[in-house]
Amino acid sequence: MRPVFFQYFRPMLAGIATVFAAEMASAESAHGIAMYGEPALPPDFVSLPYVNPDAPKGGRVVFGNTGGFDSLNPFIQKGTVPWQMRFWGYEGLMGRSQDEPFSLYGLLAESIETAPDRSWVEFTLRANARFSDGSPVTVEDVIWSYETLGTQGHLRYRGLWGKIASIEQTGPRSVRLTFSDPDRELALVAGLRPILKKAQWEGKSFADGKLQDIPIGTGAYVVDDYEAGRYVSFKRNPDYWAKDLPLRRGTRNLDEMRIDFYGDQAVLFEAFTAGELSAVREFNAESWAIKYNFPAAQRGDMVKTEIPHEKPSGMTGFVMNTRRPLFQDWRVREAMMLAFNFEFINDTMTGGAQPRITSYFSGSDLAMLPGAAEGRVLELLTPFADTLPAGTIEGYTLPQSDGSSRNRKNLRKAIKLLAEAGWTVQDGVLRNANGAPFEFTMLMRQGDSGNLTVTEIYSQALARLGIKVTEAKVDNAQYTGRLAELDFDMTPFRRALSLSPGNEQRLYWGSAVTDTPGTRNLMGIDDPAVDAMIDAMLNSQTREDFVAATRALDRVLTAGRYVIPIWSFDVGRIAHIKELKYPDTVPIYGDGPSYMPEVWWFQD
Repeated sequence: MRPVFFQYFRPMLAGIATVFAAEMASAESAHGIAMYGEPALPPDFVSLPYVNPDAPKGGRVVFGNTGGFDSLNPFIQKGTVPWQMRFWGYEGLMGRSQDEPFSLYGLLAESIETAPDRSWVEFTLRANARFSDGSPVTVEDVIWSYETLGTQGHLRYRGLWGKIASIEQTGPRSVRLTFSDPDRELALVAGLRPILKKAQWEGKSFADGKLQDIPIGTGAYVVDDYEAGRYVSFKRNPDYWAKDLPLRRGTRNLDEMRIDFYGDQAVLFEAFTAGELSAVREFNAESWAIKYNFPAAQRGDMVKTEIPHEKPSGMTGFVMNTRRPLFQDWRVREAMMLAFNFEFINDTMTGGAQPRITSYFSGSDLAMLPGAAEGRVLELLTPFADTLPAGTIEGYTLPQSDGSSRNRKNLRKAIKLLAEAGWTVQDGVLRNANGAPFEFTMLMRQGDSGNLTVTEIYSQALARLGIKVTEAKVDNAQYTGRLAELDFDMTPFRRALSLSPGNEQRLYWGSAVTDTPGTRNLMGIDDPAVDAMIDAMLNSQTREDFVAATRALDRVLTAGRYVIPIWSFDVGRIAHIKELKYPDTVPIYGDGPSYMPEVWWFQD
């Protein structure tokens, strides 16, 4: 009977064994995960490749921010928070390597498992993972954090929750998330979500944003002291649970970090020259060349350091709110760009030393290529050919002037485009067919001296077209509030982008959040082509398809003429006290907020 039984059932058993083996292979615990391929570091790595593993601990540094703050909860929509908060005191189940486009390694979690199609991900917590108050991190805390951030948290955290079909505890220290949509990135996004302590919020409202309600995290730093709107002081937790973890070795070296707040950048710089601040970032190449010759610099007490990086340019400039009828026609937006005399402004502001941003992903292999779209990029764009602005498929480049202050050739082109869009000059004023004048307000943050100067030059050029620009200078709280309510015509804009764009692109330019208060889609893009390019990017199964989809997205955004681009920050410029040191090896994200001060140290 036994031979007959096995002969009859052998094919069935073999099939079951094959399926079981495949499932086990796919679900094998791993120390890390990459968006494509395998993470670069092996399971037994001892430290990140760009740190000094023997960096000394100690030292006190003071940084400066402009504006103020009225909340210390960086995870909710309400309030203005020091931007450093979410980087210094909070952690996810996984942590990033700044030397890889998108690879994560176990942090609060000791291992990660995924399905072959990444339809689910399972994390196993480290037994020694602790909050800053010494209490253990539990699966209950993890589940609560995902749900709370996804339903009450800042808009940046809500997209993931809508894609989680289920979340459940699968063991004493393990949790599994099953996703409702196919998306290779979701497992990585989930790994980066900050984990907060559930018990802290029992009987409290998480979303209130009261200044005294500082979320308890698991990171190396905790808030030591603060005075509303003036300063926040952080101290390194000597009992930090992960201080000996390979992912953390050689990082979080400074004992105390303080942030002082100033009314504007000019006052902040004066504080630095007077020795009240330990470091500043300089974004103007000409200022970098001529302003750093004060006594402390001449004595060698202050050092100028340039940090290279390989990040995309992102987009910096002036964004037009297309929810306003004034800016809904791409020809009007092109006219606004023609009137912006970048070459003259760049020479005035930076001595012509900084190159211009040419697209959202310029400076990287994700950037759109010159000329007409080809290959896979063309395939992705073709279904939308009838609705795309001119130049998207054929090829688009930013207007370029002759560098003179008059910019006559481009202004003539602008007048022609405005006329095509229904705007003509009548008695020196640009008006539409109903006689309404072309006028708008430039929303500015008080103390933003650099953008104020650029706006003054730009306003003079627009006046020659019959356009009136009013500058609205408001304080930090008003500025943040008006952006959240989408109450602006045009305003300065900065959107940093990475080498691994993903689900955050929906938040930046997706139609689902076009009119959502607090959206980061400030320009108001509501375009099926943009949504489709993001979908193609997120559903890519190969690196080649991913690059093609991102280049297609770059074309649609750039040719959409939503932002008037200015100069790129092709190198990080940091002036700092001589006691601040950094490793010889610089990662590809060397100029990011997770590099300085994360791997720097203090040494007399």
